[in-house]
Amino acid sequence: MSSSGRLHRALTLRDLIFYGIIIIQPTAPMPMFGVVSQEARGHVVTTVLIAMVAMMLTAVSYGRMARIYPSAGSAYAYMAGEFGPAGGFFTGWAILLDYLLNPLICTIWCSSAAANFVPAVPVALWKLFFALLFTMLNLRGVEASAHMNKWLAIFMCGVVACLLASIGRYLLAHGSDGPGFWTRPFYDPSNFQFASVSTGVSIAALTYIGFDSISTLSEEAIDPHRDILRATVLTCLLTGVLAAVECYAGQLVWPDFWNFPDVDTAYVFVAGRAGGPLMFALVNGTLLLATIGSGTASMMGSARLLYGMGTAGALPRLFAWVDPRRGVPARNVLVCGVVALAGAWTMSYQLGAELLNFGAFLAFVGVNAASLFHYYVKGRDRRPGQALVPILGAAVCLYIWWSLRWQAKSAGFIWLSLGIVYYLLRRARRKEVPV
Repeated sequence: MSSSGRLHRALTLRDLIFYGIIIIQPTAPMPMFGVVSQEARGHVVTTVLIAMVAMMLTAVSYGRMARIYPSAGSAYAYMAGEFGPAGGFFTGWAILLDYLLNPLICTIWCSSAAANFVPAVPVALWKLFFALLFTMLNLRGVEASAHMNKWLAIFMCGVVACLLASIGRYLLAHGSDGPGFWTRPFYDPSNFQFASVSTGVSIAALTYIGFDSISTLSEEAIDPHRDILRATVLTCLLTGVLAAVECYAGQLVWPDFWNFPDVDTAYVFVAGRAGGPLMFALVNGTLLLATIGSGTASMMGSARLLYGMGTAGALPRLFAWVDPRRGVPARNVLVCGVVALAGAWTMSYQLGAELLNFGAFLAFVGVNAASLFHYYVKGRDRRPGQALVPILGAAVCLYIWWSLRWQAKSAGFIWLSLGIVYYLLRRARRKEVPV
């Protein structure tokens, strides 16, 4: 008679932090550098650091809720556990927007990067190619190896180190254009606008998306009660510091933020200016490879989220079907592929990123609310810290969410409205079924 296996508690604090950095990727701020630079009028470093504060506050709430729900590790479980099925459903609905749009923006970015190598092929055809690539890889059940991801992350760190060295040589050779040159990436009085920086922050937060995945390893951590919280916060901190360094260097090399040859792949052109054609090709190829991996993995996660919500009854049962031969939710993969292609053909990278953050930040507000409710309201622990951190986290996340451009908020509210209609129809149908 066979017995069910158990997960082994083998992960240390260092292992958890390394996992978080692999998920987020060392090159995380580079794909959105140009878009944020134009929106924030050259203040990318400032936006990244402000977003880091919001993420660290939310990371504390994630870590604390992982202690209560150690086997779930998701905003859906936290909200459902504290506020009931309705809270869980709408959090899951918001997260679904996040998951569906990740392959979409990866399709857009990969297409722009590929066009840098082969400009003769129209970008629209590259979008078709990458949407089909992500779909076919997932239909075949191809999963990224954790071992390969580790070596890819190490390789990307090496590329970042080479790039920063090239930028250092470039800056030494070209000098500065005045005493404010070195501080301008943080604050440029001639271009600074608080509203523009706020909009930039709402996009720059994409740098940190994925940090919450650490909470899914609660059952494999040696000391989850202590290390999940620490690892989540430290991952956000290390990511923020590295992202700030990369963006600071990029802005020094290319201060004219309004003049990128291609805004979606702006950092590739920064690399080319600092290190010549070889560095241009190295960074463009590295980011293309990393984004292909992200697009494939995110489509896999999106398809499985649809499957999970289908089996739980939150979505129609057709999403709960699995191809018996390949063992993958093939219908869901096709849905994700269609969304990726249709979205890539009809929206910009910026709008896709903002819509993704629309769903993500709603979920982050929910996690902070769940932490406040569990520890301060239900637990009746009236120490200021029990309330201050989740309240600040929720407030900053809500502010960033509200700073999204009206186009993203309009599309996001349409998505929420569809969720409300579906939820009410489902409840009404259940009441009609006799007990």
